[in-house]
Amino acid sequence: MSELLFIRHAETDMAGTFCGHSDPELNARGRVQVCELISRLLTEDIGVVYTSDLRRAHTTAMAIAEAFGVDCHVRSSLREINFGQWEGITWEELERRDDAYARHWISGYPRVPAPDGEPFDDFERRVLDEVKFLSLKAEAAGCCVAVVTHAGVLRTVLRAVHGCSEDTAWEQTISYCSVIRHSRAAFCSVQTAEAGS
Repeated sequence: MSELLFIRHAETDMAGTFCGHSDPELNARGRVQVCELISRLLTEDIGVVYTSDLRRAHTTAMAIAEAFGVDCHVRSSLREINFGQWEGITWEELERRDDAYARHWISGYPRVPAPDGEPFDDFERRVLDEVKFLSLKAEAAGCCVAVVTHAGVLRTVLRAVHGCSEDTAWEQTISYCSVIRHSRAAFCSVQTAEAGS
């Protein structure tokens, strides 16, 4: 069956901070998570792996590709959103720096960007274009395609393609190495609905 498995990367030492385009390696706990993830995936018919170019995703993806003996392709479009001036800081630090903007960001989430960060509409467009590309690749391959990426990408897929609420999208992607199953039919149905609206 042709489908996509969207997989959040394993943990890094930047856990708990805004880690968008920052590029840390996996930490020791993250490496254990990758082994556990591969054990969970062994029943899948993974024929190819695609990954963000950031190290936390790429390292996770390469381990999956090696376990299944398949190719791994890098796609920069699978990067997390860029948090601009907020890269590498915690929410508590952000509130101390600019509590008013922090409250504004929360009230307008996800449409309000971080200062000097990537506009959400641009991020969403890039993610949905990539989902379309990957869906076509999965259909052509006729197998399961693993896509290792970031929480923001998974949440965008869940909200925009699967119709999940913001809260549900957060709950399903809060864990490192969480997996979201996606079929091309789901994406096509959203495209059809948008065309008809």
